[in-house]
Amino acid sequence: MKIVLEHLTKRYPNLNRKIRTDVIAVNDFTFEIPDGKLIGLLGPSGCGKSTTLNMICGLEAPTSGRIWFGEEDVTDLPAERRGVGMVFQSYALYPHLTVRQNIMFPLENLKGADRLTKQEMEARVLEAAKMVQIDQLMDRKPSEMSGGQQQRVAIARALVKMPRVLLLDEPLSNLDARLRLQTREEIRRIQRETGITTIFVTHDQEEAMSISDMIVVMEAGVLNQIGKPQEVYDDPVNLFVAKFLGTPPISVFEGKVKGGRLYLGQDCVMDVPGLPDRTVTVGVRPEGFDPDPQGTMTCGLRAVEVMGRDTSIVAEHPACPVPIRAIISTEDLPEEGAATVRFRLKPAKVHLFDPGTGERIRL
Repeated sequence: MKIVLEHLTKRYPNLNRKIRTDVIAVNDFTFEIPDGKLIGLLGPSGCGKSTTLNMICGLEAPTSGRIWFGEEDVTDLPAERRGVGMVFQSYALYPHLTVRQNIMFPLENLKGADRLTKQEMEARVLEAAKMVQIDQLMDRKPSEMSGGQQQRVAIARALVKMPRVLLLDEPLSNLDARLRLQTREEIRRIQRETGITTIFVTHDQEEAMSISDMIVVMEAGVLNQIGKPQEVYDDPVNLFVAKFLGTPPISVFEGKVKGGRLYLGQDCVMDVPGLPDRTVTVGVRPEGFDPDPQGTMTCGLRAVEVMGRDTSIVAEHPACPVPIRAIISTEDLPEEGAATVRFRLKPAKVHLFDPGTGERIRL
């Protein structure tokens, strides 16, 4: 089911009576979600992603704009008639009901032509439980299950209605790191098996990038960038997107362009032909630092961190107000006791931005 959002806007009255302007939670959001894809709706807390999800499922009405499911305008359609499955962060399971009863609950409320027989409901429940691999736990209650198992029950309950659209609102936030990894892999598997158009809301960029066909990055209710995860990471449109994506985060420097060359402090780090002389904000991805004794960038060495598969150099540079983190090969470790380390920058991992607007400066 294709979903189209047309100029979607949500305003709330300001609770501060001294401020007469409304709070804009979502601002002129326009986006088309292709049929059968998993979309990661990504952004910091308060950016409007959950509000967008609530408008899609019908829990909130937009102030303006339209919502389309395929060729059907569902903007004014009640939530129960949209054919949407919703999974919340808190699971929202009924504690006094068993797994079977929790999954069956939405089916018991179907009316008219959609109403099912007891046998049909039982078959649907078992099919949904098998899909999320909890069919051996049907007689347990939520208190007898782990957080990951409870989340699977919530997903099965959303799937049992055979929804046109599946909406996941930060479904992994209450799980530990290992369980988050396992559950997000399960969500991806289920989505591929069912082919249901799915929107996955999260503030965790690693989650969004690992399972999404496309990601949508939001800031303060505004859509910043849409694209495939790796494309957005490699080609951010502005400084916000560049800083939000990536672990460790991108290192940000104050730089200058002089005579077609880029300077970070006193270091001439790379050629930037065609750019006029000006000040710039420079972002360098952690994998963009290449240790080289003859490198053009000299940094003070603070620490070397070896964390399993990753080795990081923590360094400092006058043009960067916070420590730099560079991911390197174990073969390139600096000599023990060294006070400085020199890098050569990889041009593909260096991004320039306007210091005033934060917009990307294309090379």
